[in-house]
Amino acid sequence: MSLPTAPPRTMSTAAICVAGAAGLAVAMGIGRFAFTPLLPLMQREGLLSADDGAWLAAANYLGYLLGALGAARVPAGPRTLTLFALLGTALFTAASGWFTGLPAGLLLRFVAGVVSAWALVGISSWAVPALARRGRADAAGWVFAGVGLGITLAGGWVWLFAAQATSILWLQLGALALVLSVLAMSQWPRGATAAHPPPARIGKTSAPHGSWPLVLCYGTLGFGYILPATYLPALARDLMDDPRLFGLVWPVFGLAAAASTLLAGRALRRWHRLHIWSASHALMAAGCALPVFTRSGLGLTLAALFVGGTFMVATMVGLQQARALSPTNPAPLLGRMTAAFACGQIAGPLAALGLARLPLPGWSGIELTLLLATLTLLASAFWLYRFHVLLETRDGHPRLACAD
Repeated sequence: MSLPTAPPRTMSTAAICVAGAAGLAVAMGIGRFAFTPLLPLMQREGLLSADDGAWLAAANYLGYLLGALGAARVPAGPRTLTLFALLGTALFTAASGWFTGLPAGLLLRFVAGVVSAWALVGISSWAVPALARRGRADAAGWVFAGVGLGITLAGGWVWLFAAQATSILWLQLGALALVLSVLAMSQWPRGATAAHPPPARIGKTSAPHGSWPLVLCYGTLGFGYILPATYLPALARDLMDDPRLFGLVWPVFGLAAAASTLLAGRALRRWHRLHIWSASHALMAAGCALPVFTRSGLGLTLAALFVGGTFMVATMVGLQQARALSPTNPAPLLGRMTAAFACGQIAGPLAALGLARLPLPGWSGIELTLLLATLTLLASAFWLYRFHVLLETRDGHPRLACAD
């Protein structure tokens, strides 16, 4: 006769938010974006060239793409997947301080991208639906604020200890990632549940008819934000060589990202999500243009605010729009949008490498790519403003409808 087992402990809303935010701070703020404030310091030490930085960034974004596409094939539940990914992020971050050279860096940045995507998938597939089932969908902003908080924490750490060798900073950030990983998993104990999941629903395996413009807009988002998210501190270093000055740009970016997700919920009560998405792209376009036309500390700070304060909001409302367009089975559309976003990220640094070869005196590859990002973001902002995406049933296929 088997003994009865205790039912799994139900987690509180606060515990879900803490676990999700701490996990995203590790996976995104440290695992993906700690490289950004460290890049100009590594260039100062002669460890990397500008081209090396672009290749390392592209390797990380390629890993993110493959990790996001392959996460569903990993035979593990959300908690196990997240635990493995967070520990891997801490390990690969620390290892970046042990192994130098471009080949080792490419491998480490690639696998860091893979595990960061796994963590994002594991956390978002668990925390966001759990909060929605509790009637606290608005609290998802606290979960995604972890991305900005992680960026701020990593950037602030590098700013405070910029006098140390970057190899030591990588090790310290790896240790910090481990501490935050322990915090996240302590709030998400084994066997705990957030809510009972609803019965699985079987839907179509294809994305909604006419959804390709959304996919393109989401890919534009990935292309538009990634150049500032990779090179803002490096651009600031061109103006001021003091790490205590150029290093401040990245914490500003992170604070703007954290605050934006908390404010997005209020904005959604007043405006349609597509209008918020459109405004985010327009502000991001301004953030991309500012470093090209205003080489000043104020211009770079405003660029950090405009891009940092919009990229997570656009990410959130874009995914919400996909779920609204295909509520019974959003996975196909979400998969296409995630792939487009990741491809846009990969294209950013590679475009900078290619455009740098053009014979245009006075223009760098980064500046030309920022101009291209500005134009594509403005085009997508216009499309998103012009049209609402409404779920309409016509022969069983949702379609895009004009907002007129």
